[in-house]
Amino acid sequence: MRTVPRTLAALAAASLLPALVVTVLAPSATAAPGSAADVRTTYLVTLDRGVEPTTAASAAGRAVGADVTHVYRHALRGYAARLTPAAAARLARTPGVAAVVPDRPVSIAAQTIPTGIDRIDAEQSPTAAIDGVDTRVDVDVAVIDTGIDLDHPDLNVYTAGARNCSSGRSADDGNGHGTHVAGTVGALDNTTGVVGVAPGARLWPVRVLSNSGSGSWSTVICGVDFVTANADAIEVANMSLGGGGSDDGNCGFSNGDLLHQAVCASVAAGVTYVVAAGNSAADSSTAVPAAYDEVITVSALADFDGAPGGAGSPTCRTDEDDTFANFSNYGADVDIIAPGVCILSTYRGGGYSTLSGTSMASPHVAGAAALYLVGNPSASPADVRTALRSGGNLDWIWPSQDPDGIQEPLLDAGTL
Repeated sequence: MRTVPRTLAALAAASLLPALVVTVLAPSATAAPGSAADVRTTYLVTLDRGVEPTTAASAAGRAVGADVTHVYRHALRGYAARLTPAAAARLARTPGVAAVVPDRPVSIAAQTIPTGIDRIDAEQSPTAAIDGVDTRVDVDVAVIDTGIDLDHPDLNVYTAGARNCSSGRSADDGNGHGTHVAGTVGALDNTTGVVGVAPGARLWPVRVLSNSGSGSWSTVICGVDFVTANADAIEVANMSLGGGGSDDGNCGFSNGDLLHQAVCASVAAGVTYVVAAGNSAADSSTAVPAAYDEVITVSALADFDGAPGGAGSPTCRTDEDDTFANFSNYGADVDIIAPGVCILSTYRGGGYSTLSGTSMASPHVAGAAALYLVGNPSASPADVRTALRSGGNLDWIWPSQDPDGIQEPLLDAGTL
């Protein structure tokens, strides 16, 4: 396994490039319209003795527009509902209502195997050795993203390998996206939280996107430059981001794509790049870095139960179980598919969150690439791509929503 350098070489400033916006590739929730006073959050409503909960909940829906999510009849008498602050205050003054209090968060108290980890059989990998004991996979993965929560208790963040190419003062994650990606790659195999594909992998936080999830070629190239400078230590880099562009078939030297030139140089230095296909339900040949032949491009599978067969019910978003995700990019540039819908992983602030996108599919493959390289340290990036594709399976429902006539293999990490 490569040795992590004691000191990191100083890097030259990134070249100035056209301001092509690059963004994270996770569909975001739609913001509520209007001011903060219009934003609905969940409240718990308890009722006076003798008030029937279902009747009261229905009345609240008519009176204040309460969006009721749960009705309680036994341990409590009342209900949970999404309300604006003004509606909550009005409801609290309603006869028969005992109390209206804001909902409060809770977190996982025991380790969970997320559905994506289960679907690719990572828990069966002899290298991952997922058993609840904190044995760490000896591998280094760079997360080129919004940064990583530097002190998240469920991640092995290599803070000496942190690089901030974006705004702010450090590579700490102010968005959450990069931390989510990092958890799927390598969350610790312990007794809390979640577990990643390559548990305990050393995660290099390379922040190229701002807290809003945006950046440019200059910031992304800065991150790729940093990874290339440390190619003797970093085996895999994940980029769950993208912008418009195409592959000229000549590493960017024909069309002047400097990001492509940088990625090609990094791949030539031995780093395996895994990237998200994109979330526009479009051909991935129109987005970079997804279109680059030198990277492993990943589309997203909708899977809700961690098992084949299409029997799972939708959870965080509407889609069909075990099918091509309805937002995923497609096309000949896609190399492999992995779970990318309703993925539970680590999040900023030491927490956990469920997100969807090809951004969530890509780190499954990055983690699997890391597992493969543990047993095959001399493999080239092209070798890694071939191994993951040939080791995949076609046990998912196709063509479903995949319009390109090509069934890419589904990632299988069980034997890695």
